[in-house]
Amino acid sequence: MNLLLTLLTNTTLALLLVFIAFWLPQLNAYAEKTSPYECGFDPMGSARLPFSMKFFLVAITFLLFDLEIALLLPLPWAIQTNNLNTMLTMALFLISLLAASLAYEWTQEGLEWAE
Repeated sequence: MNLLLTLLTNTTLALLLVFIAFWLPQLNAYAEKTSPYECGFDPMGSARLPFSMKFFLVAITFLLFDLEIALLLPLPWAIQTNNLNTMLTMALFLISLLAASLAYEWTQEGLEWAE
């Protein structure tokens, strides 16, 4: 019950913050706020530079793997079992899952930088 209450509270708070983040900037949106500022001079060019989609995909992949490692790797020790075989089996399974995910990403050429 305590876990459900925590999950519900965290989900509600996250959704509330996302809603506020999208709603708040729309209150005072006008062109002067969204234009680039260069020390009182007119802008020399566009402030929006093109962004490499490949870099974005590699960054998202890194974030996913990083979160997976940070959240799942301590799991075998967090369940507090006295059976060493259970802990090692779960740790080996999670590391194997990460390795298989990395191998899949590699075979799908998601980590290739050159086009």
